[in-house]
Amino acid sequence: MLTLATSVSKIVGVGPKFAQKLSHLGIEKVEDLLFYFPRRHDDLSHPCKISDLFLEVEYPEACFGDKNLLKTNLPVGMPRSKLRGSLYSGQQAIIRAKVLTIENQRSPRRWMALTKAVLEDESGEIRALWFNQPFLIKNLRPGQEWIFAGKVTFDFRTKQLILQSPSYEREATILPVYSETEGLTSKNLRRIIKPLLNMVSQINEFLPDEILKKENLLDVRLAIKQIHFPDNSKKLGAARERLAFEELFLLSLKVLSNRKEIEQNSAPKIELDISLLKKFVASLPFKLTDDQRKSAWEILKDLEQSRPMNRLLEGEVGSGKTVVAAMAVLAIKNAAYQSVWMAPTEILALQHYKNVKKLLSPFGVKIGLLTSSYKKSQIKQITNNDLIIGTHAVIQEDIHFPHLSLIIVDEQHRFGVKQRAKLKQRAMNSRQGLIPHFLSMTATPIPRTLALSFYGDLDLSLIKQLPIGRQKIETKIVSPDDRAKAYLFIKDQIKGDRQAFVICPLIGQDETTAGGRLFDLQEKKAAVAEYEKLSKIIFPDLRIGLLHGRMKAKDKEKAMTDFKDDKIDILVSTAVVEVGVDIPNASVMMIEGAEKFGLAQLHQFRGRVGRSTHKSYCFLFTESWSKNTQKRLQAMVESNDGFSLAEKDLQIRGPGELYGTLQSGMPDLKMASLSDIILMKRARASAEEIIAKLDQYPALLEKLKEFQSERHLE
Repeated sequence: MLTLATSVSKIVGVGPKFAQKLSHLGIEKVEDLLFYFPRRHDDLSHPCKISDLFLEVEYPEACFGDKNLLKTNLPVGMPRSKLRGSLYSGQQAIIRAKVLTIENQRSPRRWMALTKAVLEDESGEIRALWFNQPFLIKNLRPGQEWIFAGKVTFDFRTKQLILQSPSYEREATILPVYSETEGLTSKNLRRIIKPLLNMVSQINEFLPDEILKKENLLDVRLAIKQIHFPDNSKKLGAARERLAFEELFLLSLKVLSNRKEIEQNSAPKIELDISLLKKFVASLPFKLTDDQRKSAWEILKDLEQSRPMNRLLEGEVGSGKTVVAAMAVLAIKNAAYQSVWMAPTEILALQHYKNVKKLLSPFGVKIGLLTSSYKKSQIKQITNNDLIIGTHAVIQEDIHFPHLSLIIVDEQHRFGVKQRAKLKQRAMNSRQGLIPHFLSMTATPIPRTLALSFYGDLDLSLIKQLPIGRQKIETKIVSPDDRAKAYLFIKDQIKGDRQAFVICPLIGQDETTAGGRLFDLQEKKAAVAEYEKLSKIIFPDLRIGLLHGRMKAKDKEKAMTDFKDDKIDILVSTAVVEVGVDIPNASVMMIEGAEKFGLAQLHQFRGRVGRSTHKSYCFLFTESWSKNTQKRLQAMVESNDGFSLAEKDLQIRGPGELYGTLQSGMPDLKMASLSDIILMKRARASAEEIIAKLDQYPALLEKLKEFQSERHLE
């Protein structure tokens, strides 16, 4: 008899090879199959007539970002002369049709097997085309009626519509579509999962009855049945709501549990010297903005408490978070404690070291820099400083900080969950039973819903104002036809004693290699190729520099120093300059393959220029004219507000893409969307009601532990 724990290899129809393919998807036992939810559903329950089909056409007239894409419908048989230069995006169509004829042919060009069919309903005919599926002639017999779903395209040679690679089903129903792997299709998964749905009775409901009733949610067993094979769209919606609520509820519980645990700990109580802090502010060569003052005061008041500060300082690119954090370091030093400042890259760590040293050295703060390039013999001397600025090197096993009371983590989402936890654990003072205060900083604006869910255990301080005198950065989308104009503009800027960045995307990014050696080599390849092109062909008379992640630390430092000292006109770089790099004289940011980056990342790149009173520009180079790409890039043209851009990116791409595949600790949710504000609020409110009596619900506690393990959350 099958149970939830039974290996998938024991299921009828699943042999060793099939089980291995399932294993590639993380499916080992029956329970895994039941919880392998569809990534989408194809609603085949409302087929249209063949005569209703049309094509959507996009005209790529967005030249330098000042024109919008135009859309129109293409009636069947429209002359080709009216469409010259257009790109085509086919409509997904669902039809109920009979197979008139079907045959296999060979493509003369690619030696590819083509299966061609003529389909018919009462309104007309359409041709269907499949690639390398010759077995279809055994499945689709002339005279049989099927539901077909596929993309409609237009064949200019024959002036006919074609239904390209359509799927086919007997019934007009709602079909689940799963994430697939080689040799394992959604059709295979549907065949395996459907007979197993009678086993949902073995699954225990873990949500308390009071929440199920209050929120009008489906029982988990019914939800699982309906998410795989829904009876209708209404029941599918109810199943999605239940399973999405469940994830957001568990995520909220975890965040609230973190906060509760933090509040039960003790931290060093820092006595503030207000007169010293006023002297520091008076020594600055600029006036603090109101947002900087407010954020600094919130942080300083937290340090006065005996419970650990756990705060996120979120600020626009170039808004001045560094000086706010420096005030906290000064307060910690004055109380005879240490601070550690952790940065994601050596470039940023070095820049912080130089900038903070200028700010705090006059006040007697001893500052050390610690990166992986330092020898062990130097480490002990460095770790005795008042402030240690470094990369992940600060969490090496043999490194200890005798009086650590403040941890500052710059761009927290760039560090793994275990790395952050390791630093906190390392800093615990066993003699006093105290743990350090924690300040996280980010220049990547985080949408409110994401902050509530993922960073909900952190108090939030915002810096939205930019320093006085900064001009708005002008952003333009550059089409391939206008590339030469952009190059001329950049050259004119450099003749005017300005400098420029050129950012290269990763070539052929593969998530399975992200963060590894292959990833770095691909980035290097992209940057080196662009460097060769610009230095030898486009700008042979200009000074071109190169920066990428595979360079040695001293070479990176030299490249950035030369650029800052105006010894380089154009710096070709990978995404290593995304955060923190400060070159006031740079006025042009040119981004190749802009469609390969999210809005949040593009906004970070743009923030590398416009850091002085000079007028600055950001050019987004792209050869993609997809609707999503144009929508995102146009948002960059229209807005310089990182917070609104992050909201749009969350809606379009989701939280995983928002922060990139390289980031660690981002919640991996199967059904929920962190952009669903209403559901997030409902789940959060329910979690707040039940957190105090969590021990009364053993099934919920067990599920929470399982959820934390699966989602790799702190």
